[in-house]
Amino acid sequence: MTHHVLDMPVDEAAVRALKVGDTVTLRRTLFGIRDATLIHMFDRGRETRLELGGHAVIHTAPNVRRVEPSEAAPVGYEPFCIGTTTSMRMERFTRPLMEREGVRLIIGKGGMGPGTLHAFRDLGGAYLAIVGGAAALETTWIEQIEDVDMDDLHPESLWRFRIRDFGPLLVGMDSHGGSLYANVRDDVAGRRAAVLASIGAGE
Repeated sequence: MTHHVLDMPVDEAAVRALKVGDTVTLRRTLFGIRDATLIHMFDRGRETRLELGGHAVIHTAPNVRRVEPSEAAPVGYEPFCIGTTTSMRMERFTRPLMEREGVRLIIGKGGMGPGTLHAFRDLGGAYLAIVGGAAALETTWIEQIEDVDMDDLHPESLWRFRIRDFGPLLVGMDSHGGSLYANVRDDVAGRRAAVLASIGAGE
């Protein structure tokens, strides 16, 4: 296993160097995105003015505070509690997010499915897992909300965060067909079959 420190944005080669079981720390920039954002972008044809090429997105609808715009809060928001949501329900958006917007990394909880794994293989991407319940810790890794787009969807806006050493995160899916989640499913299925066989129970 290898630890990677990535200054965002990154190119395809940097992402293809990641392998399942490696750990990653991100620096500079991270984008927050969620169901409503993706639905509006890809089902309703909305475009964003934010440049996502080579970047990472985190599945989140953050709790933020409205404040007077200032140098510390240029768009009038400051982070309060920025956690991560379950990723699987956003499975169908991975390929278009990579193809149209150039996203390279997805951060979330619970992993994603075969469609995402195939997109990572074809286009060069990876899934970075974060532990559930770590929102307070994640928030300390975010220095500033630098920009926001599609804010009519608040809190499922498209957020641009300035980050400081965001991680370590675990590579749960890579561009080489590796998936910790598929491995666990296969292991569980095998153990179940062994138990059933040991007691003489059939399917």
